[in-house]
Amino acid sequence: MIKQQLSQKLLQKLSPQQIQFIKLLQLNTLNFEERVDEELLENPALENGKDEDEYESLDQQEDFDQDSRDNFEDEFDISDYLNDADDGIKLSGDYRSSDEEPDYMPAVYYTSFRERIMEQLTSVLKNDHEETLADQLVGTIDDDGYLRRPLSSIKNDLLFTQNIKCEEEELERILGYIQEMDPPGIGARDLKECLLLQIQRKQETGNNAIYRLAEEIISKHMDDFSKKHYSRLTKKLDVSEDYLKEALLFIAKLNPKPAQSGSEGSSNKDFIIPDFIVKENYGELEVTLNSKNAPELKVNKSYKETLKSFEASKQKSKSQKDTVQFIKQKLDSAKWFIDSVKQRQHTLLTTMSKIVELQKEFFLSGDESDLRPMILKDIAEQVGLDISTISRVASSKYVETDFGIFLLKDFFTEGITTASGEEVSNREVKKILREAVEAENKKKPLTDEALKKLLQDKGYNIARRTVAKYREQLNIPVARLRKEL
Repeated sequence: MIKQQLSQKLLQKLSPQQIQFIKLLQLNTLNFEERVDEELLENPALENGKDEDEYESLDQQEDFDQDSRDNFEDEFDISDYLNDADDGIKLSGDYRSSDEEPDYMPAVYYTSFRERIMEQLTSVLKNDHEETLADQLVGTIDDDGYLRRPLSSIKNDLLFTQNIKCEEEELERILGYIQEMDPPGIGARDLKECLLLQIQRKQETGNNAIYRLAEEIISKHMDDFSKKHYSRLTKKLDVSEDYLKEALLFIAKLNPKPAQSGSEGSSNKDFIIPDFIVKENYGELEVTLNSKNAPELKVNKSYKETLKSFEASKQKSKSQKDTVQFIKQKLDSAKWFIDSVKQRQHTLLTTMSKIVELQKEFFLSGDESDLRPMILKDIAEQVGLDISTISRVASSKYVETDFGIFLLKDFFTEGITTASGEEVSNREVKKILREAVEAENKKKPLTDEALKKLLQDKGYNIARRTVAKYREQLNIPVARLRKEL
């Protein structure tokens, strides 16, 4: 039986503008600029450039009324859209003067290792068929220079995608050509083959006993070498420890990732654009938002002129009403976007200012040991925002300081209580851990248990499993793999 009934529910529902603000907030400077460019292309009512009117700078706004922008009525007054107030934004924090020429990031052109290999292969390939096979093999090589896809699978790829039949022997022969190209070790199928290719290339230029010993170690005793069982190697190879050490030093100089050496990088270099700039000025810290490459936003005035014409006309046709409705939607969207950008700036600056306030000692000294324990909740409570909002601010953003550029989330660290009852950041413990490993005797590296005892002697109450966790976070291998002759 169908029944109708009324019920009340209390739900939290995000408005479209709030969703837009959340998405903008988590973007770093580079992605934010791309998002602004995308909005400028999609919305003709939004423009970049200086407006004739002067707009109040964001860092001078004390009251930011979010509720007034949460709701927009379906019925609208054209005068609301003709009002010039609050229809533009100048992104604050730009440290370039108005009369200074804008700076543009230079375009970086490079030749990828795949292109260089194909250029080198032109002299050895005999026909179009071999060139097609080579192109498929080179294109399958990973970014670090390894060919991890089996030749049988590459054979099937050629058959299904290009209708080209070939045998694995053909692919093996073409792969041999590729492995003769620069950089040495390219096209190897595993680390062992990669090192052997480089050793053989060295032997071609100057064969000596060290090269032969290195080749024997990699080809016949790779397992003992990778596990650093040096005593076993000296017995199996019947060589002295000093002689083995020379061979190991030679192997250590080989490149385990041939495609990522020097100019052979397979991908674009990552440029870090800081989102914040923190500078010391006579003992005081100044926080600015980096908007050097961000455009100034305003509402297109031609749309306002259209609305003025519509308001002045006595007869309003259906097509005119439809046009005005379209303009209204675009103007709403433009103003929402501008407001979201303002709110983004306000949130970023407020949050960063509080982080600098809590970590003032570090920003003045640059010493990691001066970092205080701080979690997202600490900032959220002091600025009156949700933890998820602070998390979005800290995500993938960088701050430029007098001591370098730092990832924002690195300032959020756990606290550890010392023997004296003082709470310190785990970054301080990690620094001591790193220094201890660097200073250890490499013939007898410190185990996790020994590192735990060392830290406890310094007054840090810490468990062995925590030492192991911090060691892994610092990318320090276990003691056995740190052993040297």
